[in-house]
Amino acid sequence: MARTKQTARKSTGGKSAPSTGGVKKPHRYRPGTVALREIRRYQKSTELLIRKLPFQRLVREIAQDFKTDLRFQSAAIGALQVRRRWQGWRAGLCAVVLGGSLMCGSCPQQEASEAYLVGLFEDTNLCAIHAKRVTIMPKDIQLARRIRGERA
Repeated sequence: MARTKQTARKSTGGKSAPSTGGVKKPHRYRPGTVALREIRRYQKSTELLIRKLPFQRLVREIAQDFKTDLRFQSAAIGALQVRRRWQGWRAGLCAVVLGGSLMCGSCPQQEASEAYLVGLFEDTNLCAIHAKRVTIMPKDIQLARRIRGERA
């Protein structure tokens, strides 16, 4: 059987001419780009990351576990709302419970709590990376606390 040349056919389902009145799609960043930008922004910033009232409720709830009829002085509540950055982090108690009321200590409780949590999550992330993972897990937090000597 003899071979024959194929002839070009007209295509009917090809691409149409671009319309000039179309709406341009908004720019989307690749996954992780915005997350890294937010990490850098929050690491540079000095403002509090946890809202004041939820933090105040959390402090009251934790304090109820230790003593049921605990009252807070207005100065202690005011210390929770301090928004300036502490230059020398002091290891020690931020508040001392005396006689059923919370007395203000040497540093703002919320800033100290946030500094502790940020440091713990940094160590937790290093534990996850050491385990060749990028996702942190509860076992990473437990390992970080054990290495720090906070938990046996």
